[in-house]
Amino acid sequence: MAETLIDARLVDYAILATYFAFVLGIGILARRHVSDSVDFFLSGRSLPAWVTGLAFISANLGAVEIMGMSASGAEFGLPTVHYFWVGAIPAMLFLGVVMMPFYYGSKVRSVPEFMLRRFGPAAHLVNSLSFALAQLLIAGVNLYLLGTIVQALLGWSLWVALVVAAVIVLSYITLGGLSAAIYNEVLQFFVIVAGLLPLTLLGLHNVGGWDGLTARITEAADAGAGPPAEQQLNSWPGQALSGFDSPILSVIGIVFGLGFVLSFGYWTTNFVEVQRAMATDSISAARRTPIIGSFPKMFVPFITILPGMIAAVLVTEIADLKAGETPQGVATGAEVTYNDALLYLMRDLLPNGLLGLAITGLLAAFMAGMAANISAFNTVFSYDLWQAYVVKDREDGYYLRIGRLATVGATVVAIGTATFAASFSNIMSYLQTLFGFFNAPLFATFILGMFWKRMTATAGWMGLVAGTLSAVLVALLSEDAFGSLSLGVIPISGQGAAFLAASTAFVVDVLLSIVISLVTSPKPEGSLVGLVYSETPKEMRTDPDEASAPWYRRTLPLAGVALAMVTVLNILF
Repeated sequence: MAETLIDARLVDYAILATYFAFVLGIGILARRHVSDSVDFFLSGRSLPAWVTGLAFISANLGAVEIMGMSASGAEFGLPTVHYFWVGAIPAMLFLGVVMMPFYYGSKVRSVPEFMLRRFGPAAHLVNSLSFALAQLLIAGVNLYLLGTIVQALLGWSLWVALVVAAVIVLSYITLGGLSAAIYNEVLQFFVIVAGLLPLTLLGLHNVGGWDGLTARITEAADAGAGPPAEQQLNSWPGQALSGFDSPILSVIGIVFGLGFVLSFGYWTTNFVEVQRAMATDSISAARRTPIIGSFPKMFVPFITILPGMIAAVLVTEIADLKAGETPQGVATGAEVTYNDALLYLMRDLLPNGLLGLAITGLLAAFMAGMAANISAFNTVFSYDLWQAYVVKDREDGYYLRIGRLATVGATVVAIGTATFAASFSNIMSYLQTLFGFFNAPLFATFILGMFWKRMTATAGWMGLVAGTLSAVLVALLSEDAFGSLSLGVIPISGQGAAFLAASTAFVVDVLLSIVISLVTSPKPEGSLVGLVYSETPKEMRTDPDEASAPWYRRTLPLAGVALAMVTVLNILF
């Protein structure tokens, strides 16, 4: 048998096998409740808010949160928390309070379908194609990291590991559709926490607590390993993360580039997340879904970023990497990257049993992320591309079959995009670059179209195209924002380049959309009810039954509590 990075024993495999039995069982049970396309793609709009709230976070708790955030924690330190406390929570609350009533109330089946109603076929087609491409690329990231776990555990080649991992995810989505994905995501949330929390606690114990960790990071930084200690151990102004030498530019980049453009672009327009809220049983539950999800979201850094920081001082290979060396992998022989931080920390700290639980947690995370990407892709492909532009006016069962075939096709393509993701040493930089391409211009079009009734259909699709192309251009001109394809003309790299690309896309989209709208004709005001804020009566944006509910079942009080808590966390760190 090939040498493996992780020395798993029978007890670890038993935990893993038990988990997979539950995953496939949920898929089989969910299949009994799939009778039409709405059941398959939107769970029949029947799920309670607490289920969709946990699924909302679990769907995002994939490669970005686990390996990407631990990699950034190891490389940059504490400023990585901005991806949560600045770059997620405010946008999640805005989605619940302001935007979900428009999605849910219009009864659209996808975000591109909302674009169709607001801007017409051209913007709808552009958005559908860009979204479908984005999901295939991001699913590849989750699949690649899923494959690395299988490879580390069994010693298989990466190609074999990718295929096996893909088949597992494919099986339960194809069986049960979105319901299977969502209920598995709820299970996966608890498995992820149970798997990663012991790693944080044992790691802190081994370095002597928080004080010991800060002392070790300071010592390593003084010896030339990574950014200066004060930049790694304080979240603001965050130069280690942003890549800007100037503290002022760093704060502007984080607040505008990450906290506004990338964050709002991702959380408010990404159908992967919105789809979970749209599966609820009422408009009130849909609004509360992202708000409920914000509470566990704000504490995720303690089981993702913190282990990465610990790995940077406890794991020899990661410490050597941070010091500028090029360590070789123990089992694979490949160069160690920051993406490996969590796996090596598991190898060094966890006894058998806990090791099996942690491996299961990682597999659950990557499966949740990939399943979310694939389930969103099959909905948009079936409804917004195939039904709208290829084969129209067929019976519902036909589109249900297309959805299942799209699931298989997307999984196969993801195996290919996974190999591209493997070329990035920090997967977070790659993902943020993709979000800049696809989410930042979409958010610009959305927010302008939702609050400015004068915006026209022509501006909708032209702004999207121009914004996306401008982000791609900035990434290609930056130093390493898009791997070996980058030209290095703009002297900004990594996360800072992603922030700049996203900001450029947003500004170009907004300015061009305003200019084009002023010289083209808008839609009649009567056709904008439910699509534009000023034209939509208040009773259509709220649930009248919510007023008599306790505070924790009302949107605004719940959002206020979440905002207060995340403000306190920002002050403390």
